[in-house]
Amino acid sequence: MSTETVSLIDVAGYLPETVVPADYFAQYADAEDITANIMFKAPKFRHHVAPGESPADMAERAVAPLLARQGRDILRDIDILIVHTQLPETAIVGNGGEVAARLGINPEWLIDLHNGGCAAFVHAMKLARQIMVSTDAKAALIVNVQNAAGQIFTQEQVRGKPQAAIPGDGAGAGLLVKNGDSPILDIETRHLPQFAGQMTVLADPPRKYWEAGPGQMHVGFTESKIAKVLGRGNKIVPEVAQAVCKRIGVPSSELDLLITNQPNRAFLRNWRDALQLPQERHPDTFDECGNLFGAGIPVTFDRAVDEGRVSAGSLVMLAGFAHAGDFAAAAAVRWGGR
Repeated sequence: MSTETVSLIDVAGYLPETVVPADYFAQYADAEDITANIMFKAPKFRHHVAPGESPADMAERAVAPLLARQGRDILRDIDILIVHTQLPETAIVGNGGEVAARLGINPEWLIDLHNGGCAAFVHAMKLARQIMVSTDAKAALIVNVQNAAGQIFTQEQVRGKPQAAIPGDGAGAGLLVKNGDSPILDIETRHLPQFAGQMTVLADPPRKYWEAGPGQMHVGFTESKIAKVLGRGNKIVPEVAQAVCKRIGVPSSELDLLITNQPNRAFLRNWRDALQLPQERHPDTFDECGNLFGAGIPVTFDRAVDEGRVSAGSLVMLAGFAHAGDFAAAAAVRWGGR
């Protein structure tokens, strides 16, 4: 068994060209619905996938900056590819195989990660790191694709709902290797299976998501469910981050940067308050990109690095939760610089 340190040495993001303002959704929505709930306070902008743009297209575009910086030869070392796609186009098996084919790689470990949701990037980090420390695998590539906004939430029966204006599309990628350049210090993951399946998709009239029918699918939110999700999310993200902080011996207030998923402004504010961090140490992309689901963490981290907000040696906490609160994860990285 290898005892080598595993590092997250680079991250990258991709956003589709089409930028959609909040006014697009406001024209279809009930004015009262727009302001009724803090869960659905719309961002100013979001990006939507282009017609015909596939998850593999998005993955390839997200990985491209990594290859430009690290060199395409790094692909020879990729033994692990973990892909999370919010809306897989290839039924049953997901899009991981197509992503591998696009990149011209044949990894020993090829995983389509269907759970993990908005915290899937950290979930994948833990899986990749465990494989790497227990095998001879040299490097891992993680890809998160969020492609539901421009395909699900612009449907005629869905675009007027408050939830429709929140998501945006994009993809993120991370590269893990065995060295000490940008070490992953600790990772905490928590599954809460009692809440699994509570983030449902509905149609009117009711049907299974794979069955044909006139009703268009949307996320099934009720006032009671929204209140419960807000309560869980406000609690579990600080909990997993604090668990990591305790194990690495650093108070949360001393984190240099907090990168979370980007569900809404209320969560973002409550999380940094709970961890005693000022706003400048918790960058977000919500108003420019909306809720990028699983791609939110790598895209936001990549943006912060590009903007010069993450110097070499910074202690970075990546954290988030998924779905209705059935999973949460956090990871501490001593960033080695780009």
